[in-house]
Amino acid sequence: MNIIFYRYNSIYEPDMIEAFRLAGLSVIEITEEMEDKEISNARRAELLEKAIGEYAPLFVYGINYYPVIAEVCRLKNVLYLSQTVDSPILSLFDKSLCNDTNRVFLFDRAQYELFSKYNKDGVFHLPLASAVGRFDKVIRTIDEKDRSKFSCDISFVGSTYREKDPYSQLMGLSDKTKDSVTRLINDAACRYDRSFVPEMVDEEVVTDIRNAAGPSFPVVKEPVCDMEAYVVTHRYIGSHLAVTEREKILNTLAEHFKVDLYTRSDTSTLKEVRVHPGIRTLDEMPKVFNLSKINLNITMRPIEKGLPLRCFDIMGCGGFLMTNYQEELEDMFVIGEDLECYDGLEELIDKCRYYLSHEEERSAIARRGCEKVCAAHTHIHRMNEMLKRVL
Repeated sequence: MNIIFYRYNSIYEPDMIEAFRLAGLSVIEITEEMEDKEISNARRAELLEKAIGEYAPLFVYGINYYPVIAEVCRLKNVLYLSQTVDSPILSLFDKSLCNDTNRVFLFDRAQYELFSKYNKDGVFHLPLASAVGRFDKVIRTIDEKDRSKFSCDISFVGSTYREKDPYSQLMGLSDKTKDSVTRLINDAACRYDRSFVPEMVDEEVVTDIRNAAGPSFPVVKEPVCDMEAYVVTHRYIGSHLAVTEREKILNTLAEHFKVDLYTRSDTSTLKEVRVHPGIRTLDEMPKVFNLSKINLNITMRPIEKGLPLRCFDIMGCGGFLMTNYQEELEDMFVIGEDLECYDGLEELIDKCRYYLSHEEERSAIARRGCEKVCAAHTHIHRMNEMLKRVL
């Protein structure tokens, strides 16, 4: 049986392709967007229509959500399987989400709770997964040179979001809006006992940020519901909060411990953090995760309840995961047995100090976390759950 896999070069794509092929499916890839980032919707539709006509697929699959793919699939009466790996995905607001040919799998339960009401039979919750087989091949190659290069006490692999912060680019905001956003961020930063949701932002702030953004403010022509407050909270304030939060956590930890950051971001505001260039995802990242005593995860606030890919990757590499608390953690793992988590800065410092001095306990948690991921949270597991909704 054929399936069509629409690609745009997500790091999640190769592992899902392998999972589908292991299930006996023939995967036809549409790859033009991997090279042409200016591709038009008309061209996307043309490529997909041609492939559907040629291969008569069981379904079309792609990472995140493309309204144009959903519409082509509706017209051709072909199922469209979409799987989110990011948040926010503003294209989910498009009216095409309601199409009865959709099977949309959302990794964050908050995404699911928001969007499932618009397509109860076509929207599902599905957490992310770990590429344990691929990671294992890399980890088996670790040598003394790697141990010298990648071993860390505490490491963080990822962006500070300073270069991805549209809020900082806004001009002409009122002092009232600036003060309101600053209060929100100061209240929420490094605290995970409360949600960061659109209801926290008043209408005046939403209007001011929308007007300041002008033509760059994301819009959907025919949304399933009003999306302005969501965009302001998740795209603008949420990104700005990520900068504040990540830099504060890294700088504070570096006052007490050796902290290594692997990033391509601007790090000019970091003080005692040891900064390294960004690393290759496929053959270097698994080594850092495996060789770090503590791997830090700091979840972007637009991911309200779910676990980001970094959590699954760290555990799948046999690394010890220290993550901020997320509601879905306890659905899949046992805190203190498979991983550790923190609700605030003081708890994070205390737990880092404890686990850096308790190697056997730390190693046992990392081992159990890896075993749990291998047993229940691979791409094969997720692919099988999706196929249950199709076959």
